[in-house]
Amino acid sequence: MPPIAKFNTLERERIFKNPSDKSFQTPALQELVAPHIEAFNSLMEFGKGSKSGLLDLAIQDIGPKAVFDMHGGGLGNKLTFWVDEITLNKPMLSEKERNSTTRQIYPTEARERLNTYKGRLQAKLAWRVNDGPVVVETRDMGLVPVMIRSNRCNLEGAFPKELIKHHEESEEFGGYFLVNGIEKLIRLLIVPRRNHVIALIRSSFTNRGPTYSTFGTAIRCTRPDQTSQTNTVHYLTDGGSMLRFAWRKQEYLVPTMLVLKALIDTSDKEIFDSVMLGDLQNTFLTDRVELMLRSFKTYNLHTREQCLAYLGDKFRVVMNFPEDYTDVEVGEGLLRKIVLVHLKNNRDKFNLLIFMIRKVYALVAGECSPDNPDSPQHQEVLLGGHLYGSIIKEKIEDWLNGIRAQINQDVRRKVVGVDFMNNQYFTKTLLKTSGLQDIGQKMAYFLATGNLVSNTGLDLQQATGYTIVAEKLLRRVEDNNSWGFLCPVHTPDGSPCGLLNHLSHTCKVITQPADVSRLPAILASLGVSQTLVPARGQKTIVVQLDGRIVGYCSSDEAKKVADALRHYKVSGTHQGAIPLDVELGYVPISHGGQYPGLYIFSSPARMMRPVRYLANGKTDMVGSFEQCQMGKQTMGTPATAIKYRTDNKMYRLQTGQTPIVRPALHDTYGMDGFPNGMNAVVAVISYTGYDMEDAMILNKSSHERGFGYGTIYKSEIVDLGDFRVRGEPVLHHFGLGLDAPRGWREKLDNDGLPCIGVTLKEGDPICAYIDDTTGKTSIKKYKGLEEGIVDEVRLLGSDNGDTELQKIHIKLRITRSPIIGDKFSSRHGQKGVCSQKWPSIDMPFSESGIQPDVIINPHAFPSRMTIGMFVESLAGKSGALHGMAQDATPFTYNETFTAADYFGEQLKAAGYNYHGNEPMYSGITGQEFKVDIYLGVVYYQRLRHMVSDKYQVRTTGPVHNLTMQPVKGRKRAGGIRFGEMERDSLLAHGVSYLLQDRLMNCSDYSICNVCTKCGSITSPISTHASGALSGVREIECRACQTSQAIDQIALPYVFRYLATELMSMGIKVTLKTQP
Repeated sequence: MPPIAKFNTLERERIFKNPSDKSFQTPALQELVAPHIEAFNSLMEFGKGSKSGLLDLAIQDIGPKAVFDMHGGGLGNKLTFWVDEITLNKPMLSEKERNSTTRQIYPTEARERLNTYKGRLQAKLAWRVNDGPVVVETRDMGLVPVMIRSNRCNLEGAFPKELIKHHEESEEFGGYFLVNGIEKLIRLLIVPRRNHVIALIRSSFTNRGPTYSTFGTAIRCTRPDQTSQTNTVHYLTDGGSMLRFAWRKQEYLVPTMLVLKALIDTSDKEIFDSVMLGDLQNTFLTDRVELMLRSFKTYNLHTREQCLAYLGDKFRVVMNFPEDYTDVEVGEGLLRKIVLVHLKNNRDKFNLLIFMIRKVYALVAGECSPDNPDSPQHQEVLLGGHLYGSIIKEKIEDWLNGIRAQINQDVRRKVVGVDFMNNQYFTKTLLKTSGLQDIGQKMAYFLATGNLVSNTGLDLQQATGYTIVAEKLLRRVEDNNSWGFLCPVHTPDGSPCGLLNHLSHTCKVITQPADVSRLPAILASLGVSQTLVPARGQKTIVVQLDGRIVGYCSSDEAKKVADALRHYKVSGTHQGAIPLDVELGYVPISHGGQYPGLYIFSSPARMMRPVRYLANGKTDMVGSFEQCQMGKQTMGTPATAIKYRTDNKMYRLQTGQTPIVRPALHDTYGMDGFPNGMNAVVAVISYTGYDMEDAMILNKSSHERGFGYGTIYKSEIVDLGDFRVRGEPVLHHFGLGLDAPRGWREKLDNDGLPCIGVTLKEGDPICAYIDDTTGKTSIKKYKGLEEGIVDEVRLLGSDNGDTELQKIHIKLRITRSPIIGDKFSSRHGQKGVCSQKWPSIDMPFSESGIQPDVIINPHAFPSRMTIGMFVESLAGKSGALHGMAQDATPFTYNETFTAADYFGEQLKAAGYNYHGNEPMYSGITGQEFKVDIYLGVVYYQRLRHMVSDKYQVRTTGPVHNLTMQPVKGRKRAGGIRFGEMERDSLLAHGVSYLLQDRLMNCSDYSICNVCTKCGSITSPISTHASGALSGVREIECRACQTSQAIDQIALPYVFRYLATELMSMGIKVTLKTQP
């Protein structure tokens, strides 16, 4: 028996009228955007109970910068400076504004003023000279956009009652930014799984050099501040290996043996034993390890200090460390900042690098298969807050580097006044680098355009497309590995299909690191040996915790350890030492399969979903490592607070209804508050000839009663500040002068603004302003092709509220009742175009007098196989007859308990046909049809694709100034492209003469002079006729020196352009002409 669905209309209306101040009606909506908000919150608070955030960790990682004044012959005095603290404040009014009773700024104000919702970013810059006292100064880093409903938003913790008070939706969930009044969302980007080694085979690897092969292992290491660094080990065809990394968009390749010996004091024997791991019978491995050790002898480096000094000498300029660093210190800094940065201990780095070498050799030998980087098993989500913090970190470091470069330049040029002992010199230097200091402007640019302007690239593969306009579309980010994590249906058509995915509703993105400090002790108690004492034998499996090798065990023990850990995790034993969101991935030993190991993950940004642990029936959380589109186009109800919205274009359905047939999630997410369709009585019949294939017929009476009636809201912005240069006085003012004609006053008030409710047509004045220099009144005209009604006029002031009105926002309301050519769709993708509004008197009717709202053709079903629409028709009909909602949750029914039987019995109980068919009568003749007609109730949506937005027609109009062909674009009065396929269709129809009409006469028809003697169309020119009066000219061929052979022909202008282009390259075009 399926669950009983309910409409809950009265309860919903009661809550809508009396919003709560303690809880949300649909808490599931708040959970949808939790990854976005929690990731942004982590900028200030990262980890449970932590008072430090990612920005604090970032400035720790940046560290101090140092510069010397070169006084006294040596390096001289040392000036060290660093960022001591960084804070992001909530949006507040400017200190200059003193008239307001409250200083908080709320999102609706930024939205209505078409402004950016931003808080002030401040940094405490500290500096000292030599070992002197520390001087601290607070610097303003600009106004940075703040995420709505985050811990830096004034709506934090607000419930429906307070949200409505501040002109927001009652269930506003936030998770986006407001930039110039537009809601912007940072995408959840798919990136490689952090701190996990993957084996790769890529042909591009061979581009690094002549001995480089296609084999490699890569790891994306993540620092505590969530910035990342990718390290790749390449296999060379001579048996060696190289470590590759990128630093400031430049690639570098270093021998892995050099890095191993620089990490710890080690011997060749220890390296050999660590790679072999007791598998001495593997001659493939022994040969290559020996060869790698022998080849390193050519460097003549024996101790760790020598290796570090060698690295420091080569990378001193690249790493930009202070001049007083020794080569050894530079080498240590290189290893700390670039090599396996997720690990702090050099011994752990050594062990993991050995593991990467061993894995790449196993890949070459065919002992393991390459990992699929496109599988969710090896992916995680780059959260918007983490990316935001990474960009802020880079901009802060760029600022510090800019200060250092400015001081170095002053010292090098021996500028007068360079005195480290005088604090005023450093303050003046800060003023010179103030352009790098405004981080807020750079962050607003990133959100507005989605373009990443970065000196380092942030270890990401793309530079554009990071942000989108937030359309309140649930969650954005098919094989068996994706099940439960990504939606198998919701992906767009076209080129981004399969790349632009959406998370499933049960998928949870981890945003905080788990506490696994006691996990190594539990592993040791289960028989996992320590790293320093690896288990001997051929069947040894590595155990990793967040990319750190914590031990080894045999393959038999590994399965028992994994099962025990999962039991501890789900049961909650060991006082919660293993949190529920820890991911356990056990890969057994196989021949040619994945590289074996027990991998444990507790880091943030992982995707997890709930499953039932069958051993005890409790819920477990599993990750992607352990398991291995019409709604967007709908014209619906976008918001209930439409009065306070300023979207550029917004669609609204006036007659939305709650669907009779709905899944359980429909109520979970409160979708009845924003209906996007109507329950339509649909008959499946070929009735008129206007309903062929995808076309559908609307009942004219249904249309007149409001079926599918919609409205479009458009915004017009008028800024008088565009007429003046910054700094000049205000010379333009809104208003109507005495010279304004009577026609303007019918549309505009005395203040020059349009009256609310007035209808505007193309060319009507939308506002008027007076120019002080001329004293004349000018108007801005309405350019829309459709009639618009002025719905709202907003007066937009400055941030401080101390300037004259110079900017207004006008919201126009355009009515859109369905017309022929508008598009509709059922929720099963059965889309169709309205082909005719059929008079009600001629519509077919049933025995009970029911006339359908929509008629669709039977041929629309077989090719698309939308069987779900048949079932919905049955369910909707039975629900309408019994006055009850019907549950449509997938997988509720099965072969023994089918949906058709369940709904058929309900129809039968109501006195209707079990299968949904009914006798129907022709509305024209009154006779009964010879067959029964399938009649039911289906939830139909009206799509945004409307004829009024798309029709394009022109006789003459603008042409391209080079080719003289019509320009493209509906807004520019352009033409429709007549392409190759259209040409082929005309030829196939045998109407080839129409080609001349389409491609020349109606396009770029031109009369051209041609010399019939030499066939040239470029040599005939106009000259004065011999002995003629001034101005009388004749056409003469320059090549033939005669005007007797000149004739005129009709040619496409673009052909003349082609002939000119060819002539410029020395190619002559000759035409053979006949009279």
